[in-house]
Amino acid sequence: MNKQQAWYKQFWPWFLIILPLCAVVASVNLLYLAVVNKDSLVSEDYYKDGKRINMDLKKIKYAKQLGLQFELLVDENTLTITQHGGEDYKAGLNVEFFHPTIEERDFTRLVSADGDQVYRIALDGPITGSWEVRLDGFDRKWRIQKRLEIKDDGVYWLN
Repeated sequence: MNKQQAWYKQFWPWFLIILPLCAVVASVNLLYLAVVNKDSLVSEDYYKDGKRINMDLKKIKYAKQLGLQFELLVDENTLTITQHGGEDYKAGLNVEFFHPTIEERDFTRLVSADGDQVYRIALDGPITGSWEVRLDGFDRKWRIQKRLEIKDDGVYWLN
């Protein structure tokens, strides 16, 4: 006489239970990740953002009217910014670097020129890849911004 095993001692019921259980565990994990890591790119007040964009465009136009042009030299752990166009700007610069995907890599510096009218920024480490670079005057009346693809070392023009 052939005695039948209990259902919980057989392979197939457990195989059929584990498949949906894995899907439930994975979906709960994804829900947790979605709630904890909120998207920082989403804005809640589009009207204010639109007004701010229009102000930025006025600043960019004003920088073009002044004919401002800067040379950005990337050399290992140092950024060197030199003015080459427009009226001499002797005040400090607000320099902002924004990484398109990793917010932790963004940095902002307020720098003043040395005796040779050169602005220098010491970096924690080399910067490579795609960056949104913004130069603002100390008084925030003008702005130059450009997206740069920075290689190891090199010279880039901001105008």
